[in-house]
Amino acid sequence: MATRREKCQWCGVLLLVPLQTQTIHCPYCQRITEFQHNTNGYFYPQVNGNFYSPPNNVYNNGISIADYPHSYRMPIQVITHPVAHGQKRAVLCGVSYKGHQKSLKGSVNDVSCMKYFLVERMGFPSASVIVLTEEEMDPYRIPTKNNIRTALRWLVQGCQSGDSLVFYYSGHGSRVRDRDGDEIDGQDEALCPVDFETEGRILDDEINVTIVRPLPRGATLHAIIDTCFSGTFLDLRYMCGMNREGYYLWEDHRIPYTAYKGTRGGLAISISACDDDQNSRDITDFTGTVTGALTYSFIQILEREPRMTYGRLLSTMRYNIHKAQNELYSGLNATKSLQEPQLSASEQFDIHSKLIIL
Repeated sequence: MATRREKCQWCGVLLLVPLQTQTIHCPYCQRITEFQHNTNGYFYPQVNGNFYSPPNNVYNNGISIADYPHSYRMPIQVITHPVAHGQKRAVLCGVSYKGHQKSLKGSVNDVSCMKYFLVERMGFPSASVIVLTEEEMDPYRIPTKNNIRTALRWLVQGCQSGDSLVFYYSGHGSRVRDRDGDEIDGQDEALCPVDFETEGRILDDEINVTIVRPLPRGATLHAIIDTCFSGTFLDLRYMCGMNREGYYLWEDHRIPYTAYKGTRGGLAISISACDDDQNSRDITDFTGTVTGALTYSFIQILEREPRMTYGRLLSTMRYNIHKAQNELYSGLNATKSLQEPQLSASEQFDIHSKLIIL
């Protein structure tokens, strides 16, 4: 489906919408932006009473109408990202798999909303937020396997006490047979870059080695993972099991005589869309615009209540997502469709007293 980028006129979030869409319902601020069409059939807001028309071979977002190349493979080389500065930085990765039969509609919008939230609400410098999506004009910001690996290395480069790091991923996840014996369920979790069919997946083992183990004392990493099979996506030591009454228990997922998967004293926390054997979904129930259920719920909850504990966040996300999905799958076997957001960490803490600080 042909798409274009449009900015919400109320909050400024840049969203990816179908080309002929006349209105957008912003998943971030909940408001509606209306567009009118010109004689060429494009929908654009008016600027000083005049319509803006793009060149014949270009969409409104500057992307050529010509199809993307089928192969995203590029020679391996050092990719130049901004010099890491400040105590806050993030890598936001959204993969939509254009042209694939299992393409995703909400990934780019998820990344746009997450960037806006981190920059405008959490104080992350815009220059310290790396975005990887298929809509980027820079070929080294396309979410290929090599580009994602490079961005993750950048995220932790020079990390020191007091730093707050965020890794966000919206895309397909998968499971493969564990070959080194460090998984309780015998399966490694993996993210799927845009070129995964030719270059392969990125396993949770590699993600752990790249951004978890280098984390120094006093630094914090938050991973927000909106994909299927994502419960232990970072291979962290502890998994938080919590029931509906809020009682919780940290489960130790270490296996003796396997590789060390902890940090160098820092704290790594993963908030994921579902358990390792569950599917996550893009849904439109919340706003009418396609977004990831975890991403939307995470942002809206912290917008309403910035000083929130991990326990309250987890229970509220589960309640909101269950409610939306129960309505969506009413009349079907909903129990098989529900996703349970998960919390894992490199160390144990009291989830009902520790505040979320990004």
